[in-house]
Amino acid sequence: MPTPGQLFLIISVTFLYNFLEVHFFEDVLFKSQGTPITYNPSSPFCNAILSNCKILHSRFVATPWISSPHFQTAFLQFWGRSPGFSYRRQLFHTSDGGTIALDWLMNADVSGGAFHINGASLPMNNSISQDETTPIVIVVPGLASSSTSHYLKNLAFNMAKHRWNVVVSNHRGLGGVSITSDCFYNAGWTEDLRAVANYLHDKYPKAPLFAIGTSIGANILVKYLGEDGEGTPIAGAVAVCNPWDLLIGDRFICRGLLQRIYDKALTIGLQDMSLSILGLLIGKALKRLVYSQVLDNMFTVKLTEQMK
Repeated sequence: MPTPGQLFLIISVTFLYNFLEVHFFEDVLFKSQGTPITYNPSSPFCNAILSNCKILHSRFVATPWISSPHFQTAFLQFWGRSPGFSYRRQLFHTSDGGTIALDWLMNADVSGGAFHINGASLPMNNSISQDETTPIVIVVPGLASSSTSHYLKNLAFNMAKHRWNVVVSNHRGLGGVSITSDCFYNAGWTEDLRAVANYLHDKYPKAPLFAIGTSIGANILVKYLGEDGEGTPIAGAVAVCNPWDLLIGDRFICRGLLQRIYDKALTIGLQDMSLSILGLLIGKALKRLVYSQVLDNMFTVKLTEQMK
């Protein structure tokens, strides 16, 4: 029979194993088992991909000492390192007056190990010829992510090293660019991605166009592809960690202590954007005011009441 101390230790370890969602033993026991794949078996394209990409049939096994999604998140946040390089920035203006920062990393920028170290963004100029045939991949970031996020810089760098031209399409208000229109972004807003994809296809018609979406960006990407169908200029796409059902995702992120920590972190990441939106809306409201007394009633009186 275990002693009270041993029993307490067993219970504590079991609790932490489940609380932190560690999957070490599951990885060891089921390492050899494949992962079920959902696809259209009558599609020659899907069958060709599955027959050539053997990795799709294998099971993901995490590094043993970070076999928990929370350990992996903490490791990336505190010890993760991203390659030191600078993007080439292009400001893309939408039809409604919005501004999107397109941050480019070319294959030519990283080939041979010679690339510009971290610093100010490089000018885009005419870095890509209109006759360029190197494939272009659009990266759509997550909810509060931008081109400077660790995981996106690693993704962009490794794609560029493998002979791709990468462009991170930052969401409105992110990437150090102010919000310049009434419209913002959300998981259902596909118009910005559509505008960027059409623009790139028109400007570089000989370059095959692909897309990668992560998290909320994956949701936007998949929704856009479903809306446009065969009319999209994108030849292929990958959705990474797509939340799919946002209602379930919202409930999940509020279900426990660890999830609430992530919720708080996302909120902090969105605070600056929220203040920027608020400032824009207040500025537009002030421009519509006709009489100074209206301004006095809207702001001065309210502030005076709060100070009492």
